Amino acid sequence: MEKKLGRNDACWCGSGKKYKACHEAFDAKIKSFKDKGVLVPKRSIIKTKEQIEGIKASAAINIAVLDYVAENIREGMTTNEIDKLVYDKTTELGGVPAPLGFEGFPKSVCTSINSQVCHGIPSDEDVLESGDIINVDVSTIYKGYYSDSSRMFCIGDVSDEMRKLVDVTKECVEIGLQHVKPWTRLGDMGYAVHQHALKNGYTVVKEVGGHGIGLEFHEEPWVSYVTQPDTGMLMVPGLCFTIEPMVNMGTDAVFVDDANDWTIYTDDNMPSAQWEVQVLVTEDGYELISY
Repeated sequence: MEKKLGRNDACWCGSGKKYKACHEAFDAKIKSFKDKGVLVPKRSIIKTKEQIEGIKASAAINIAVLDYVAENIREGMTTNEIDKLVYDKTTELGGVPAPLGFEGFPKSVCTSINSQVCHGIPSDEDVLESGDIINVDVSTIYKGYYSDSSRMFCIGDVSDEMRKLVDVTKECVEIGLQHVKPWTRLGDMGYAVHQHALKNGYTVVKEVGGHGIGLEFHEEPWVSYVTQPDTGMLMVPGLCFTIEPMVNMGTDAVFVDDANDWTIYTDDNMPSAQWEVQVLVTEDGYELISY
């Protein structure tokens, strides 16, 4: 149960203001949606001003690491070499790679090539070849705050068909961002993402989605991109989450590698692409936190 505050009590957000002058009207608005049966966020996942500043500092490292990967990724490189780039740059900037040791994950970054949907584990055996597409998914902890984003890279001479998949997937994220609006629902955003993928002849993975983030690596809400309008959690100012649809050229069916219990592949061995951004809901829309 969330503590009931008196109007003259200090606000729960840590602003130092009285509740009546800070979040009382905000909380009343959330309650009005909850009374109608809408899923609303708890206070614990609504980020305060201080927390947002900490998350942004983490994200600055995350973005710098992905920029560093972009500058150095090349044909002939192993995914283990990418892992070293990520570890070295993250720690140089004072951060900690969030994936390293998370629930037993053995590396500092996820590297997913071609038909690997997500959670690819870097190795010396995976060598980037001309024609490959690869998702590099970087997540950072800095002073206890978490950030997370990923980018696609086209290696060498990539086919027009594969390049279109990469480009349309990025468009899906951009369309998702346009539908991040306070006091609307996550299902509206997910629906728009899904429709753009379908319009281009692609499918979107159902089993894996985005997540809340900031104080933990994975927080509520779970974010699906196969949704209907006017469903899902209410987006309110201070809610922070990822938009990261996994878009497949063929079937949306996937399977997990039995050998490592991490890497997810497309069921038909067709390519998959993913871009990920971290977004904060604001009073008038959104702020892009990490990309």
